[in-house]
Amino acid sequence: MSDNHQLSLEGHDRVLILAAHPDDETLGTGGVIQKALALRLPVRLVYLTHGDNAETAFIVYRRRLSVGQQAQQMGMVRSGEALHAAAELGLDPADVTFLGYPDFRTLVMWTQHWGGAAPCMSMFTRTDKVPYPNAMRPGAPYRADEILADIEHVLREFKPTKVFVSHPADHNPDHLSLYLFTRVALWNLQAELQPALFPVLTHHPAWPTPAGFNPQLPLDPPERLEKDATWWKSPLSAEEIERKLSALRKHETQCRMSASYLESFVRSNELFGDLAERVLPLGGQAATAAPQTVAAAEMADQLTNAERAKWVGVEQRSLWQEGDCVAISVRFSRPLAGESVGAAIYLFGYRHDRPFNQMPKVQVRLSQSGYSVLDQDRRLPASAVELQRGNKGFLLRVPLRTLGDPQRIMGSARTYARRVPLDWIAWRVVAVNAGH
Repeated sequence: MSDNHQLSLEGHDRVLILAAHPDDETLGTGGVIQKALALRLPVRLVYLTHGDNAETAFIVYRRRLSVGQQAQQMGMVRSGEALHAAAELGLDPADVTFLGYPDFRTLVMWTQHWGGAAPCMSMFTRTDKVPYPNAMRPGAPYRADEILADIEHVLREFKPTKVFVSHPADHNPDHLSLYLFTRVALWNLQAELQPALFPVLTHHPAWPTPAGFNPQLPLDPPERLEKDATWWKSPLSAEEIERKLSALRKHETQCRMSASYLESFVRSNELFGDLAERVLPLGGQAATAAPQTVAAAEMADQLTNAERAKWVGVEQRSLWQEGDCVAISVRFSRPLAGESVGAAIYLFGYRHDRPFNQMPKVQVRLSQSGYSVLDQDRRLPASAVELQRGNKGFLLRVPLRTLGDPQRIMGSARTYARRVPLDWIAWRVVAVNAGH
């Protein structure tokens, strides 16, 4: 393994766990929580969502489709399970906070619901504001600004020295968004606190292997990510493994549906790793992203036959700076065929002296017949960018002023068939050369 380190907790540490859904806390940090509490360190556990859109688990649990009030009831069931799991790990209910944002919709909020945009509508709870009485701020509108404000409030209040959060290469949209919101919150507060960040990977195709309960095996990173990050391991004792498994089983709704997958994370260690921020290179010295694409075979059990037939992979993405533009080159595994198959490039700018909700959040969407440019859901003129297309890829140039003259750029790319994601690569952060 490249750049392998052992995680250590010190006597002065304050440990913050940011989990996208109930069960993520045990999967990724059940051992860390036990170690921190054994050292009598302060631990705070915060959930982004109540997990109210885990529809397949709901069908198994309730034997019927859950929408509206029923889905909210299931959100309360999952938050109750989370409290039972936290107690099994040694946490007090006062150490646990629920934010109550919409499961499976927070990445949509990240891309489209900032500033004056209308609140996002939850897919199954059928509400555009936090509906849960046990949330930190019941009634908070489903806008991205609110998530960012809540995370900043938790950081300021708790003042952690170590933050555990989901990974930027995770393939669950809520996990992705939680990482991105957390990065922005930490940049905004860097004059006040600078905790170490330890992302936890949970959803990645064909990983971990083998599936099932294998406590004697190590948890290693996926091969495609191994050399592109710094990784930390935290070994677990037999007692810690047993307690982690017991806490995991408190998430009854999830274990009924996917016990084998969940138990795959009960291994001899826990694993943490981040993708390093890079400096945007000048001229033609392209910073090429390491291969993080999803092989079609790895997605076979997640796609229909029709979707597999349309599958287009992102084989390579490179980016660099050309004068006052950022240039992005993307190569696909095959051409975008048919109007239902498309690709999207995301470029979000960040400046420390401008509120993030006022910074442009640019998306360039491509199909076989053309392309569109948006800032959130506001359409920009096609001339806002320069696009050169090839048979299996494109070269895109975006003026830095279109991105708000950023000091950092957060970017990603994906392909999709209608609304079904086909392939995507991790969100990456690059620092813009100061003298551009």
